[in-house]
Amino acid sequence: MTAERAEASVTVSRVLEELVRTLSDRGMPEPVTEAREIISALLDVPRFWPIVNGSVELEASLQERARVAAGRRARGAPLAYAVGRASFRHLTLDVDERVLIPRPETEQLVDLVLDETGLQPGGIAIDIGTGSGAIAIALGAEGGFNRVYGTDISRDAIDVARHNATLCSSLLRSSVAFVHGSLLGPLADLRARVVVSNPPYIALGEAGALPVSVRDWEPSVALYGGSDGMTTTTRLVREAAGALEPGGLLAIEVDARRASLAADLVGRDARFHRIRVELDLAGRERFVLARRRHDSF
Repeated sequence: MTAERAEASVTVSRVLEELVRTLSDRGMPEPVTEAREIISALLDVPRFWPIVNGSVELEASLQERARVAAGRRARGAPLAYAVGRASFRHLTLDVDERVLIPRPETEQLVDLVLDETGLQPGGIAIDIGTGSGAIAIALGAEGGFNRVYGTDISRDAIDVARHNATLCSSLLRSSVAFVHGSLLGPLADLRARVVVSNPPYIALGEAGALPVSVRDWEPSVALYGGSDGMTTTTRLVREAAGALEPGGLLAIEVDARRASLAADLVGRDARFHRIRVELDLAGRERFVLARRRHDSF
């Protein structure tokens, strides 16, 4: 190896060793595991990859990125914010403190929408409170919709979502667009085949019970759904009933403690029928689905 090449690259083992020392010095529990996860996330590889590829050479610039990530992780940042990216289904999205970190439960919400819409192409899907754009981009990549929209009350979130749509443009089968505004307000003239959302559903009084990594880092506008956790969901259900085409699908992720309340809320709107609650992979009541009636009222 020439001197120039040595300066331009480092090995996986070398980066890991430095990260372990840094994280240990800052009192992080399980520094070896943390170091491996940082490297895996930055390289977008499985978690075991650094263990068996210690001799692989990396660009030296990754060492600096890893140092920054380790510093942020040691200060309490969630891993996704520390490395600036998160996996969602088959996507790798850029994330930071402007948007909620996509969760595995929300991946299941996308599965439910795809299962309900099947292979029949066409129509519009709208993702309310899009955040990083995860749901909208996944539906644009995997669904058969003519167009997918995402809305968010946060302009910062819209910026992140648009950036992620650009990153994932080669994977998209449908046109995906993001618009700023509250719930369905900016798309009032559209009729949708699907309205899907992971809205804020934590009650304000429950903030103290949240993990510090959530409460102190993730955006409050994406977490809190009013004094009872249902404020945003209540508005969403009402607006979705007017926006969905006959037979259209409403799919919402909800607080497992309030799934029955959310289902009852949907059931009180006579424009919906075929209401059901679906469990997440942990067996918790997590999703409420309903269909817009064909009746014209």
